[in-house]
Amino acid sequence: MMNNMLETMGRQAKITANILRKTKTAQKNQALLAMEAALIKNQAAIIVANEKDIARAEERGLTPPMIERLTLTPDRIQAMADSNRQIAGLPDPVGYIEEMKTNEDGLRIGKQRVPLGVIGIIYESRPNVTADAAALCFKSGNTVILRGGKEALESNQAILVALREGLKAADLPIEIIQLITDPSRELATAFMQMNEYLDCLIPRGGAGLIQNVLKNATVPVIETGVGNCHLYIDKDADLEMATRILVNAKCDRPSVCNAIENLIVHTEIADAFLPVFAEALQPYAVEIRGDEKTCAILPQAIPVTAEDYDTEFLDMTLAVKVASHYDTAVAHIQKHSTGHSEIIVTDNYQTALDFHADIDAAAVYVNASSRFTDGGCFGLGGEIGISTQKLHARGPMGLNELTSYKYIIFGEGQIRGLTGDTFKR
Repeated sequence: MMNNMLETMGRQAKITANILRKTKTAQKNQALLAMEAALIKNQAAIIVANEKDIARAEERGLTPPMIERLTLTPDRIQAMADSNRQIAGLPDPVGYIEEMKTNEDGLRIGKQRVPLGVIGIIYESRPNVTADAAALCFKSGNTVILRGGKEALESNQAILVALREGLKAADLPIEIIQLITDPSRELATAFMQMNEYLDCLIPRGGAGLIQNVLKNATVPVIETGVGNCHLYIDKDADLEMATRILVNAKCDRPSVCNAIENLIVHTEIADAFLPVFAEALQPYAVEIRGDEKTCAILPQAIPVTAEDYDTEFLDMTLAVKVASHYDTAVAHIQKHSTGHSEIIVTDNYQTALDFHADIDAAAVYVNASSRFTDGGCFGLGGEIGISTQKLHARGPMGLNELTSYKYIIFGEGQIRGLTGDTFKR
């Protein structure tokens, strides 16, 4: 039997989904701009709530990278607000008609973008997801039920207050955005099985969360990104460029899914490059776990294990492999990649084209950091997550990816397969 609280939330979500589906773009944009203003107005309250979450996280012994993911600053709250404004400025996909054509029967047939309906989102410690996910779901005409991690419970509730102020300012029901405040696993499992109310469930977090959702959910799931991302330094690479990209991709925010976890270096440049990159990483206290060749060149490296190559560290740890050939590097990536973001640094144009052809991932980079795999950077106004699957959506999921379509048909009395005589019988 479904939990009474979830039952109530599901019913409210269905009711408000019917309202939101018909809400005009201007009214949605009004609400998004009001949410932007409310996030800034409520900044102090959000930071106070966040400080409570951080204190609890420190008591529980969360790692510094995980606490960094949890932390909200004025700049990060401003970024959340800015994302709302950006989303308000993007075209509304709902109602857009594509591929309108007339068939041989004289029927005008088109595909019209429609909301998915009620979206459930289950995520971990990053409270900015609350604002980003809610805004994207809302603009694309979907009501949303959010279930954040217990680490960010206070922060998420404070952010919800601001978002609902925006809805009220635009004369829209506040139940368009709902938040589950019970962090229990039992309720989370029940949430994953709300088939009567949820049209789609999107998990966003580490491998443990995503696998748990895939195992327990009975609602259709869009799988988002565990990021075991690789950087391959080709023999024809600009080593200064390679070092700059490596430091950014690993050290800018190691706790996010678009940070690299694996470095592959072509053997022809290993002797020259490995000491350079190790020195560049030293200020960040990155632990290097290397294969036999890496350890022979870098005395500070510790031997890598087979499990390390499959690990999303989300920390200042880097698994390193020296590859004897381009094909060896590609085979390593193909074996260990989670299909998120992969990079090659090379000045060889043909090798770059080969890499694009050989690597099957949501984002494949030539001479740029994987940290750009982000909805905001891709012009989507934020993202619901990075989809690493191939059905429905792949890569950063923005407004279009949160819609489906229906066929709309205009006729003039056409019927199929029935003559007048047959119809009379």
